[in-house]
Amino acid sequence: MQFVDFSAQTCLENLALDEALVESADNWSGEGESPFETLRLWEMPSICVVMGRGSKPSEIHERECALDQTLVLRRCSGGASIVAGPGCLMYSVLLSLERNPGMRDIDYAHRIVMGKMMTGVAKIVPEIVLQGTCDLTRAGKKCSGNALRYKRNWVLYHGTLLYDFPLELISRYLTMPPRMPDYRVSRDHDAFVANLDCEVSQLKDAIRQVWHAAGEWESHPFRTQIIAESQKLLKSKYQ
Repeated sequence: MQFVDFSAQTCLENLALDEALVESADNWSGEGESPFETLRLWEMPSICVVMGRGSKPSEIHERECALDQTLVLRRCSGGASIVAGPGCLMYSVLLSLERNPGMRDIDYAHRIVMGKMMTGVAKIVPEIVLQGTCDLTRAGKKCSGNALRYKRNWVLYHGTLLYDFPLELISRYLTMPPRMPDYRVSRDHDAFVANLDCEVSQLKDAIRQVWHAAGEWESHPFRTQIIAESQKLLKSKYQ
């Protein structure tokens, strides 16, 4: 698996690059070397709200976002709206459905990906557990959520890891989500989320090791195609 430790300069560029990972792989013509499965670790440069592909405006406090001039964006995957920014490590795993046909089943995909993520995070935060469908929690509080984007032959599985995030911003910008896991028991955001309280460098190393990911962004075999696709998406969709 290839490894990409790269954060773009803007929030929009980061979302475009994430989508470009799966689009460029799925659009591969079949000529030359096949696209590589990839782990990307990255972070938003500033606080922003990221809505899911099917999220409704009712999921966010629009007035507060406007007052704070907080960007409200929309990603390519499903799931509910999130707040991201410095202190929230983002992970993106690009997996081939041809090499891993079982991943076409969403429940199986959750088990495989989040099993690996939990194994990695547990090296740094031993008390981490998996609750609900696919949440990583610490002492019953959510530290990580995720979403998927399926294409014909590839899946992008990406999510968040709160390690040193200003948690009070979540309740400022988000309403209560439309769907909640049973273990939440209707707790508001302030009572439901928590930081991992660890060094981001340790977190990155542990996740990279559990995925056996190697290489650098500058030498990624499909870097040119991914960048070209991200620029196209920036112009056609994210601007």
